[in-house]
Amino acid sequence: METLLFLSSTEAGSPLSKNALEALATARQLADSLGIALSVGLWGDDPRAAADGIASCGAARFFSVTGAEFAQPRYATDAAAAGELCRAAGATIVIGPSGPRWNRILAGVAHRLGGRADSHVTGLSVIDGSPAIARWYYRQRMEGILSRSGRPWLLAVEGGIAPAWQGAAGSATVEAVPCAPPAVRSKVTGIESPAADQQTIRPDADLLFVTGAGWTKKQPDGQVKTAEAEKLILGFLRHARASLGSTKSLVDLSGEGQATLPFLTHMNQIGQTGSTPRHAKGLSTCCHGEEPHTVGWRFIGERRAISLDPNCGWARGKADVLYVADAFAVMEKVNGLLAEKSGG
Repeated sequence: METLLFLSSTEAGSPLSKNALEALATARQLADSLGIALSVGLWGDDPRAAADGIASCGAARFFSVTGAEFAQPRYATDAAAAGELCRAAGATIVIGPSGPRWNRILAGVAHRLGGRADSHVTGLSVIDGSPAIARWYYRQRMEGILSRSGRPWLLAVEGGIAPAWQGAAGSATVEAVPCAPPAVRSKVTGIESPAADQQTIRPDADLLFVTGAGWTKKQPDGQVKTAEAEKLILGFLRHARASLGSTKSLVDLSGEGQATLPFLTHMNQIGQTGSTPRHAKGLSTCCHGEEPHTVGWRFIGERRAISLDPNCGWARGKADVLYVADAFAVMEKVNGLLAEKSGG
């Protein structure tokens, strides 16, 4: 009989992240479909707050690895903690939220346990009484359904495929799992992060704002307005708290000797060769709307675009709403309205 374990790292004194709660909801649904019990495994400096926050999730048992050594993201300590939690739970299926910490250790932990691992899972179901997962292949053009007989089976579940679990907090009975911290060669001395206004990638944002190469091309008056484009884009991100995406053509312009937007990197790239973000709404500007780009929009709930060309790719069924207009003029007006609404 299968034994299902939801596994996640924690932040001291903080509840689980939205991504983790989405993975928990997926695990809960799979456990109900299989008719088996769900266990929860958490590790970190002090997972108590996280465990209490999901006390009513219906888990039969809670396990934790606790210690200051397990607070910081590090392969050696994360892998050791995850491995011991899997052994303590006797898990045959392990579900964790896709993210830097779980993705980094997924294959290593599976190898230590003699199991199998799959990442980028976008759906779980039960077929003929056995669990099965959905994954996208060939740059998100083909979806495959697969199952494995090898156990334990460790899975990294993508964010945005299920609503985050919601429930009342309580007092969870947590079983402490002993785990001797492995010898490490790295030491975390501090964290440097950009100011909130400088952050452009916001996975939890409701809106994804995508920029295309048209922002750096000659405009109808024959001039290149890169500085104005930068001001409009960053201004919109600041007012709307949106996440920023970019097409490959814009990210790679520097290699072609053309004007660039300095705040864009390959981390912002979405589409055929980039990420496939999941947001409730998306607004594409100065993009061609061709297939390599729109592949990355497969999981966007409501898609809108601004283009001067009424016959562009976005107009052929790839956008829910198409605004035939100049993106510079539209975004300047939108920024003005947002500034009035926010009082500055």
